[in-house]
Amino acid sequence: MEKLNRGLVAVRTSNNQVYISWRLFGTDPPTIAFVLYRGQTIITPIPLIDRTNFVDYTSTNDIYTIRSTLNGVEQAYSESAMVWSHQYLTIPLQIPVGGTTPDGVVYTYNANDCSVGDLDGDGEYEIVLKWDPSNSHDNAHSGYTGNVYLDAYKLNGTHLWRIDLGKNIRAGAHYTQFIVYDLDGDGKAEVACKTADGTKDGGNVVIGNPNADHRNSNGYILTGPEYLTVFNGQSGRAMATTDFVPARGSVTSWGDNYGNRVDRFVAAVAYVDGRRPSLIMGRGYYTRLVRTAWDWRNGNLTRRWTFDSSSSTPGNSLYAGQGNHQMTVGDVDGDGKDEICNGASAVDDNGRGLYTNSKGHGDALHMTDIDPDRPGQEVWQCYEDRKSYGQHGLALHDGKTGQVLWGVSTTGDIGRAMAADIDPRYKGLEVWGASGGLYDCKGIQIAANRPSMNFGIWWDGDLSRE
Repeated sequence: MEKLNRGLVAVRTSNNQVYISWRLFGTDPPTIAFVLYRGQTIITPIPLIDRTNFVDYTSTNDIYTIRSTLNGVEQAYSESAMVWSHQYLTIPLQIPVGGTTPDGVVYTYNANDCSVGDLDGDGEYEIVLKWDPSNSHDNAHSGYTGNVYLDAYKLNGTHLWRIDLGKNIRAGAHYTQFIVYDLDGDGKAEVACKTADGTKDGGNVVIGNPNADHRNSNGYILTGPEYLTVFNGQSGRAMATTDFVPARGSVTSWGDNYGNRVDRFVAAVAYVDGRRPSLIMGRGYYTRLVRTAWDWRNGNLTRRWTFDSSSSTPGNSLYAGQGNHQMTVGDVDGDGKDEICNGASAVDDNGRGLYTNSKGHGDALHMTDIDPDRPGQEVWQCYEDRKSYGQHGLALHDGKTGQVLWGVSTTGDIGRAMAADIDPRYKGLEVWGASGGLYDCKGIQIAANRPSMNFGIWWDGDLSRE
């Protein structure tokens, strides 16, 4: 578990109301209760036992703290929180300077993907932000790009460091999947991602050959060394760098000859031993599919296992093309260890193939206990190629075996799918996608209209998602 503080936040919602919210830890006992203070005044004389939020009816902006109680005894004070002046927090960013690529294209920078982690061990999340240039490209499109940067910010706007991935890491949605996680259990999150010749860490130290330029005339990077680096989350300095596994090898072995499918990357964190986190780095999903588990322990980066659909292991070839644009993790077989779900296939915690249902590539998946009447987890996802998926381009399958439980009849590429508990009248989660209607977890259509299908969030304090 992360060693976080209570994350106390106080937000003014009207002239006479302040909304206060805080964290419940996964390690908190069921009997825990909370006492809330405004300044030195207790505003919850009866400790709160059924919630982690409170509305204080006051027109005064003061300092709030909370104290947990165990067996009627108040524990130490939490961190304090001032009332926010707005219903959001503004964090100033340091925008990188743009430039011009060798083909004369001028570019600027846009804030792109973010991840959070406690980088310095103070119990508060920091934000790691990826900066993408305005000329970033999908793998299918040629062209030079500007460099990709990773920045770290504290919530008060303090800029901790900047990593420059360099000219030999192309900018685009599929290239840099960075992980922010406490991989060694020291209370501070590390940052891990693919690097190359010319990458500069947070201390401006260069990885590999600082003068190498492996870009070809189309802007692709299809030669030169590839690395995996673990960076110190507090300083941004590289702590370990090793060869990326798998190496690109022959570009054509991934399904084309110009550099699209060879550079499709995914990443996650999984507890494959059931106790400690491992870094999972993946390459490929349209054809060849490779997943590698890495351990960061006591200052050493070691490879635990590699699954490769092109290896000589019997049955592995069936996993080629059975991956999504993303992967997710979870204990699908009940052994207390995480498996890696690629979409139409899964890799067991020991790096061996668990199943493939041969339904092919898809653009979205959701894995959890979607149907509570069934044991274990289920996977809801969409598929792209009808020649592979057959009749059902949207389908729910068993997370342990890959067996399709039910599906929606479709044609063509079904580009989106979503699963969330949005209607408390129905058991389990509701599911939907880019075709058909809204369905309950048994496959019964409950509405013709479909909500937005990209993301779900718990937002307004009830148990349903928005």
